[in-house]
Amino acid sequence: MFYFDTTYLFFIVPALIVSLIAQALVSSRYSKYSKVLSSQGITGAEAARRMLAANGITYIRIERIAGNLTDHYDPKEDVIRLSQGVYDSSSVAAVGIACHEAGHAVQHYEQYLPAKFRSAIVKFTNISSKLGVILIFAGILMAMMNPRLTIVAYIGVVAYSACALFQLVTLPTEFDASRRGMKAIKETGILNAEEQKGARKVLSAAALTYVAALFMSIMTILRYLVIISRYAGRRND
Repeated sequence: MFYFDTTYLFFIVPALIVSLIAQALVSSRYSKYSKVLSSQGITGAEAARRMLAANGITYIRIERIAGNLTDHYDPKEDVIRLSQGVYDSSSVAAVGIACHEAGHAVQHYEQYLPAKFRSAIVKFTNISSKLGVILIFAGILMAMMNPRLTIVAYIGVVAYSACALFQLVTLPTEFDASRRGMKAIKETGILNAEEQKGARKVLSAAALTYVAALFMSIMTILRYLVIISRYAGRRND
């Protein structure tokens, strides 16, 4: 007999819609402002170098990497990797993204606390969230035989919640990197006032994807709790 999972409809579908909207906004703004060239003609790679230099950082490498919007800062290798569309481009979008990644490098250099904490819990988060899913499903299966064993599933939810913690800490880290990037853009004159508005729109759209990811984790946790509570409620049946 066909079974429709209402928890998926009420919890996951709204989160998916928010995620799709966030991704669409990023793509739209990146597409728009990647076609708007900066008046100074400074490439993303050069913008990142200028921002690092302005903060007294000279040891971090800037490399080109394949892919689209694959830009990131690797603290272990002390390297900023920029996609070709950002590294070689002098567009408003490229400059904004490059300076955002340079902002992460500055965070690492200055030992910015949220960034340090996020890096410290990466491995723990990966292990805990995967273990959590296993415990949740194992606990639900065990609860079919004995409702009291839903405790195993609840422990799994706690373990899985590490991913939400990671994403929560990610928000101030990403927002701060964008703030640092926009500040450097303004102070060094890489973009003029009008161009800065475009770069800010690209970065604000990117930030929404992290908010969407946190929302998805929270809604997933709530869904698990509702499902588990159904089996816990059988104790009195």
